[in-house]
Amino acid sequence: MDVQTTNRRPAATPVLNIGEVLALLCADFPSVTASKIRFYEEKGLITPQRTPAGYRQFREPDVERLRFVLALQRDHYLPLKVIREYLDAIDQGLTPQNLPAGVSIAPRMVSEDLAKELKSRSRRLTPEQLRTESAAGSELYETMLSYGLIELRDGTFDDHALKVAQACTALAAHGLEPRHLRPFQAAADREFGLVERAVGPVSSRKDSTSAMRAAEAAREIAELCLGLHSALVQARIAEMETS
Repeated sequence: MDVQTTNRRPAATPVLNIGEVLALLCADFPSVTASKIRFYEEKGLITPQRTPAGYRQFREPDVERLRFVLALQRDHYLPLKVIREYLDAIDQGLTPQNLPAGVSIAPRMVSEDLAKELKSRSRRLTPEQLRTESAAGSELYETMLSYGLIELRDGTFDDHALKVAQACTALAAHGLEPRHLRPFQAAADREFGLVERAVGPVSSRKDSTSAMRAAEAAREIAELCLGLHSALVQARIAEMETS
């Protein structure tokens, strides 16, 4: 299978949205979902381009890369960590070691821009970097820490903490003060409890494949919870507009 990772692709290459990608893949991989593709992106296994509005754009090399990941999971039950190691080798222009029998791949050199993007996914931010990139003031920063919205680990923050800080900063601009943020953490904890119970039977198994499936199921359930929450809030907003 030929997996290519590059951001510099010919303009004539067809651009696909996530629904069209699913239509191409579903015949061979019936269990593939949009949530799973988004999960692979979050883990850095694929890096589709984005429109200015934030919509994902896939091209043929992206689809082939997805086929490679899905096939290794389905046919060889490999955890994402191992698949990521294979892809990292390919992105560096190397031949992956110990590929399962019958799996072939033509490695391509990753583009410089994409290499930087992949590296940024695993970066850690200092408190100063977090405050600078999120534009969070000192009071908001301390409040997020005290409420557990962001958490220092070994003196640094991850990209999730940055997203939280950016969202809290934007909410503050709409008049939501730091004291209003505590319910968000409480709601997140409650929703996580629901997700944890739902995937408990699978996550209790000790093999790596079950852990991977539990994580994927957890993310899909979490997205459904967020969708439900958004729909309920939007319904209330619609009532405001008609009242």
